[in-house]
Amino acid sequence: MATERTVLYFGPGHSEASPLVSRFGEQNALGVVAVAQPGDVRAMLNRTFPACVVMEPTRDAEDVLDLCRTLKQDAFTAIVPLVVLVPAGDDELAAECLQAGADEVLLEGVAHREKLLRLHQVLRRADRDVSVHPTTRLPGTNHIARDMVQRLEAGEKFAVCYADLDHFKEFNDRYSYTYGDKVIRLLSIILRDMVRGLAPGGFVGHIGGDDFIFNVPLEYLEHTCDEIIRLFDELIPYQYTDEDRRAGYFLGKDRRGHVHRIPLMTLSIGVVTNQFQTFEHTGQISELAAEMKSYAKSLPGSLYVVDRRQQLPTLETASAQEADRLASPNVDAAAEAVP
Repeated sequence: MATERTVLYFGPGHSEASPLVSRFGEQNALGVVAVAQPGDVRAMLNRTFPACVVMEPTRDAEDVLDLCRTLKQDAFTAIVPLVVLVPAGDDELAAECLQAGADEVLLEGVAHREKLLRLHQVLRRADRDVSVHPTTRLPGTNHIARDMVQRLEAGEKFAVCYADLDHFKEFNDRYSYTYGDKVIRLLSIILRDMVRGLAPGGFVGHIGGDDFIFNVPLEYLEHTCDEIIRLFDELIPYQYTDEDRRAGYFLGKDRRGHVHRIPLMTLSIGVVTNQFQTFEHTGQISELAAEMKSYAKSLPGSLYVVDRRQQLPTLETASAQEADRLASPNVDAAAEAVP
């Protein structure tokens, strides 16, 4: 059975996977599953998600070309990277494979080391493309977790900042998802540019929807958050109509049909650092960051709150009622900047 830790190999006319594919699997701790029929490839890809598919045609390449087209025309199977090994000198077949949708074509005459490196690059590209958010082109959850792991392993002092829009759903309902996407892209640009310019070594990722994570070295935390909030509050009113912007709100209905005022969007940022606590894995960080974000959203205006608690024996989460113990002094400073 193929899994995300396997290479699915289809080589009509070959009794087993080529030495290149076997070596590639060994280097990446990937098992190699060889199948003999095109239908077996389709069946496995409809049930599982292998790391990649490698196909190796012999004299008759039509089975491989047809299978390549079929897999790449299906939205589900198209995301699996597909590599075709082509006999030396058959440039026409290489072109046909690329036209059929292959992600990479390796000619037999290429040096063995180069072919292995190209296979490695296929996996890297697939990991990047699957993880990147389509709206903002920012790294997704896999890269966010990886960045946290790298910082933990490096032993650096850093801050994980969970940013979320307030009143975004109501804005989306009133102005449509098209304008909602524009706001998401605006926020992504603000976060990317501020972190890039103010926090060397920082990272910005997009969880999904209006949820973002940015990780920065601890010494850049306060200035970066202050500038993000300042710029956001300056630009966000211009995403509304003149009427709504002048009023500072619009009228909307809640789930019970009651009409009430919906204020302009604000930005809430929950921050967790390893200044006073140590973490063993990213799940602990994510849990506390989500808690701090929820607490920040319970307060009015655009602001950020930093978890200043000392190390807790079991890393228990605290409730929003523990405001005095949870809140950083930065909360008041940020809140006062809101018009």
